[in-house]
Amino acid sequence: HSFGAWAGLMGAILLGPRIGKFVDGTPQAMPGHNQAIATLGCLILWLGWFGFNPGSVLAMNEQVPYIAVTTTLGGAAGGIAATLFSQFTGGKPDLSMTINGILAGLVGVTGGCDGYSMPAAWVIGFFAGILVVYSVALIDKLGIDDPVGAWSVHGTCGIWGTLAVGLFNMDKGLFTGNGFTQLGIQIVGVLAFAIFSAGASWIVWSVIGAIFGGIRVTPEEETEGLDIGEHGMEAYPD
Repeated sequence: HSFGAWAGLMGAILLGPRIGKFVDGTPQAMPGHNQAIATLGCLILWLGWFGFNPGSVLAMNEQVPYIAVTTTLGGAAGGIAATLFSQFTGGKPDLSMTINGILAGLVGVTGGCDGYSMPAAWVIGFFAGILVVYSVALIDKLGIDDPVGAWSVHGTCGIWGTLAVGLFNMDKGLFTGNGFTQLGIQIVGVLAFAIFSAGASWIVWSVIGAIFGGIRVTPEEETEGLDIGEHGMEAYPD
């Protein structure tokens, strides 16, 4: 998760923010077109995670239902945490944060879903749901336009999920009485992914931009909408 997130973050930095996203340095809310469909998309992703995590066993054995449970606990806890903390920070529960919280919890628990106790899976997901709320706000403050909070879900919580293995794994985790060794390995992994992915992606994005005269469409096409520019039709005629 963090590998792809670093690549996307480099692209977002080089691309720059959408027109109107920042006014005098202040981020402006640009709501999605259809929150009901966004919620349905989240639930479809959650369902897909059962292919992603339990399916990674590549066998139908006793691990599969256990991983399905830890996966569900992580996603549910992330959704609860993001809902609560979006209310604390914004005054009202934010549905978009609930959606991202669910995804954050799923991301957070994925790395070690076969080696966590059920309470640990819930704690990991809950903490991921908190992290995603504050990470979205931080990315906005840094002046980076991440329309769907992809970095916060997959980057911030991908890093957290990688480190969580070294903390909560039942056989090797620090919190389960097994020392710092595995946590140290996880830290090296986080740094290795970050350095390689960010560096390689920056080069690739830059080369693409140099070849094609930049990676951004014209202001006119951005205002008109890429559905027209790319497909010749309007996806949102209203």
